[in-house]
Amino acid sequence: MEILIPLVIYSLLFSTIKSGVADPNDRVFEEVKVGLVVDLASIEGKMLKTSFTLALSDFYRNNDGYRTRVSVLAKDSQGDPFLAFAAATNLIKKAKVEVIVGAQSLPEAKLLAAISEKAKVLVISPLVPNSLSLNKYNHFVQLTHDATSEVKGIASLVHDYFSSKSVVVIYDDVDEWREELQILMESFQDKGIHIARFVSFALSSRENHMVNQLKEVKESGSTVFVVHMSKTLVSRLFRCVEKLGLMEEGYAWILTTRTMHHLRDSDGFAMRSMQGVVGFRSYVPVSKQVKYFTSRVRKLMGDDDDDDNKVTKRFNSMIVSVRAHDIACIVATVVEKISRLRDSDGFNLTRHDGSASWNVPHILKTVRFFKGLSGDHIEINGNKFLSKTIEVVNIVGMKERRVGLWSCGSFSKRRHITWPRGGYGDNYIPRNRFLAEKDGKKLLRVLVSASNRVPNLVSVRPDPETGFNTLTGFCVEVFKTCVAPFKYELEFIPYNGSFDNLAYLLSTQRHKYDAAVGDITITSNRSSYVDFTLPFTDIGIGALTLIKKKKQGMWTFFDPLERSLWLASGAFFILTGIVVWLVERPTNPEFQGSWRKQLGTMLWFGFSTIVFAHSKCILHCNYIHALFLYTLMCNEAHSLVGEKLQRLSSRFIVIVWIFVVLILTSSYSANLTSTTTISRIQLDSQAVFGPPIIKTMMPKSINAVEAYAQSLRDGNLTYVVDEIPYLNNLLGQYPDVFAMIAREATTNGFGFMFQKNSGLVPKVSREIAKLRSLGILKDMEKRWFRKQDSMNEHSKTDVDDGSSNRFTFHELGGLFIIAGVAHGLVLAMHIFKMRQEILHVLCGIWTTR
Repeated sequence: MEILIPLVIYSLLFSTIKSGVADPNDRVFEEVKVGLVVDLASIEGKMLKTSFTLALSDFYRNNDGYRTRVSVLAKDSQGDPFLAFAAATNLIKKAKVEVIVGAQSLPEAKLLAAISEKAKVLVISPLVPNSLSLNKYNHFVQLTHDATSEVKGIASLVHDYFSSKSVVVIYDDVDEWREELQILMESFQDKGIHIARFVSFALSSRENHMVNQLKEVKESGSTVFVVHMSKTLVSRLFRCVEKLGLMEEGYAWILTTRTMHHLRDSDGFAMRSMQGVVGFRSYVPVSKQVKYFTSRVRKLMGDDDDDDNKVTKRFNSMIVSVRAHDIACIVATVVEKISRLRDSDGFNLTRHDGSASWNVPHILKTVRFFKGLSGDHIEINGNKFLSKTIEVVNIVGMKERRVGLWSCGSFSKRRHITWPRGGYGDNYIPRNRFLAEKDGKKLLRVLVSASNRVPNLVSVRPDPETGFNTLTGFCVEVFKTCVAPFKYELEFIPYNGSFDNLAYLLSTQRHKYDAAVGDITITSNRSSYVDFTLPFTDIGIGALTLIKKKKQGMWTFFDPLERSLWLASGAFFILTGIVVWLVERPTNPEFQGSWRKQLGTMLWFGFSTIVFAHSKCILHCNYIHALFLYTLMCNEAHSLVGEKLQRLSSRFIVIVWIFVVLILTSSYSANLTSTTTISRIQLDSQAVFGPPIIKTMMPKSINAVEAYAQSLRDGNLTYVVDEIPYLNNLLGQYPDVFAMIAREATTNGFGFMFQKNSGLVPKVSREIAKLRSLGILKDMEKRWFRKQDSMNEHSKTDVDDGSSNRFTFHELGGLFIIAGVAHGLVLAMHIFKMRQEILHVLCGIWTTR
């Protein structure tokens, strides 16, 4: 064995050689004690002890001239971390050991690392895998494989072999196994591989629980699995996998190194159920020296069976044996070197403070590389010696066949992999499939969402007479219309599950399905697995609320007209009274008398036209034509003030004013009626859109539209935020009950899913665009949603306080122009006539003189 270790590493292990031992030839050897803390009832523990002592025996037989000897003190931990801690403490304090070799689990390693840090005694573990939690312990050294390199190899294998860039990770739900998941996730992310699901099982998990969990995984369409769990669970897992048919062609199973190392105890049935499984494991060059040493170890342990059916057990025994051999040889070599150099001038083994411990971190940094039976190891992070080469094996029959080596970021010596049920070679899962044919037509196999949550969108109902499913709904009709020109035979396959899993299923089961139809929102995540057509619905989300009756105030009757219109009407009422009074006063006794009487008559006359105009307006609106309206107004004007309007000009102005009042009162009455009904709608328009993440309340088993409607009516919800197509469906069924108060384009609408690079995507997208441009798509929406557009959308400005429905002065200003011209004309005529009369009187007076 070649060991390249700088001189200073040998000072790491021992500061003094305390005692001596004698051999039969009366030679005295310096003794160094090394503690061994393992579970002597386990295969690893037995193998480690046997291999360590055998390696020391071989070493000293080949180096008979060495004056040092390493003696081994073994303690049984019984697989209990606390007993291992107690045994290590006893070895350090009472036996005065210089080094401890052991730790078979992560809890044991943490306890032994803690005591090594406190006692400044080196602990070496060949059995505990690389763990981030052990990095902080400077006196704990690991001899293992590089877990980071391993997970990069798994990610590269998935990326290179499978068209589906998605996996399911199945792991043991304990801290010791969960710790490596983080670097696994990071490696997959770097390769663009999506972890579709994490499935965890505890040691107490029963097979029925595992079967139920695996059923859900199977229904999701996942086909590539990475397993990272202990020996007990992995045997139980593959029995369940075999029962569920997850070892058929099209599925792939990859095992991590730790899982592969535990397969030695798997029963024959578990191994037979794992045909086609690919595993990563530590690489050990199978040389003559390795075979000879491991065979001797097995014989010492009473296992001399060379049957090839036990190749897995023999390989895992080989890993433990060769690592124990390397540690033993390193320790023995270091002891001898220290013994020879201890008394050399200037050689200092102690710290600067004079204590009998060594500067372990400083010494370990000088060690970069060593080569042993277990292969080449490189120092990482000061206290780990990691093998950079990982072997990739394929379980075929009861044997493990090497299919490649992973080292330094690439595969070498690759061979074809035999996947479950005989799938062979690279990319054996079909990337594309040719459309099947039925009766001479190409068959398009379409997955359809069968949840029936919104029947107007998609509904799948079994026909009791024929036994076939009846598919209806807006989405189904649009799809059939779009693919009709291509003359495909359609086979619809109901699907129950999430849309994300539907996209994944369509992507991975490419040999079974071609497309998917339903209320499927176009998202970036799903687009990683499938191709979408153009959206065939409105995009975005909206807020829908219940229409409520608004409580009116005591001054509601002022709402139909704006303030300026009220002021103008009042001014013209007074102006009409003044003009009539001026015209009638000289000759009509009704307009004469005291100034109080004349003022009252003038005002009463002006405002009384409202009552008369309104009563005649009702008759007019139901029976009267334009000619009769003129006669009516003439009679009305004659009937005012006891039918004593004597001048024609005053009657003319009253007729014009009654016409104006007639229109004003009609408009006022209509708008007031509207205000007390439609305009009294009160909407909760305070919906606030957050991030574009929609959490709908859709039940899985009942009509979601009815659930929405009932929740809003019962007051359980103030408003519903969902995608526009769902809300349009609700509005179509209840146009007078609900209203949409806001919308925002944060989603991409519904689209049809096809396999990646499918030639049907651009064709169907063109048909959707054609249907939209011709208005056919809109007609389909109206037929399925029964939309009433006048009630479907309300903006915040439409439902503020009803002010937008008021009549303004600008809208009825023409009436006042007509009335103003009439008043001005009559007033001018009256002034002209009064002038003539005054001149006539003056002339008479002048003549009399």
